[in-house]
Amino acid sequence: MAETTTVRVTQETRDALQRLARESNEPMQAVLSKAVEEYKRRWVLEQTNRAYAALRGKPEQWAEEEEERRAWEQTLADGLQDDK
Repeated sequence: MAETTTVRVTQETRDALQRLARESNEPMQAVLSKAVEEYKRRWVLEQTNRAYAALRGKPEQWAEEEEERRAWEQTLADGLQDDK
C-alpha cells in the first residue's frame, strides 16, 4: 500500500469529496487521486497550448515546427507495419 499523509482542505472541499466518494462507491483517497490526476493532465495540456501559441507568434520558428511535422508525417506512409 502507498504511504499516506495528511492534507488540509476546506470543509466545503471535504464535503464535496465525501459526496463524490459516496456516489461513486470509492474511497475518498481514490476520488482525490483521480481528481489530482485529471487536474495534472489538464494543466499539462494548457501549458502545451500556451507554448504552441507563443511559438505561433514567432513565424520563423513556427515554420520550422511545421517543417518538422511534415517530415514526421511522411514516416506514416513508409509501408512499415506498426510493432504490436
